[in-house]
Amino acid sequence: MIFAILVQGSPTGVASSLAAYRFAEAVLAGGHSIARVFFYGAGAAHASAFLVPPAGAADLPHLWQALAAEHSIELMACIGSALRHGVVDGREAARHNLPGASMREGFELAGLGQLVDATLRGERLISFGG
Repeated sequence: MIFAILVQGSPTGVASSLAAYRFAEAVLAGGHSIARVFFYGAGAAHASAFLVPPAGAADLPHLWQALAAEHSIELMACIGSALRHGVVDGREAARHNLPGASMREGFELAGLGQLVDATLRGERLISFGG
């Protein structure tokens, strides 16, 4: 089965974000695949290169990066949500006259059309948080 995953919770202090990651691990361990992981709302903060998790907390952005690299999964942050959380790639940084990018490697900015595309490519959309 092919899953699309929507993560709407913050990467720190929100159980739904950790649940999303654990679900993704279980999906892959079960022989299924993930079409795309889309980070929306507070979830877009996962894409921040400057996020430092609290002591003892899981570093979810790093875990997503490793999982995505190992399994060739697209990690996409909603561009509108990302901008509201201070997450920009090089192109958006230049467009808004910012000193530099703040996006974590392995993540991409995307519009909501990419979420729709993921739901069309996947057989199930699973949403966490929100």
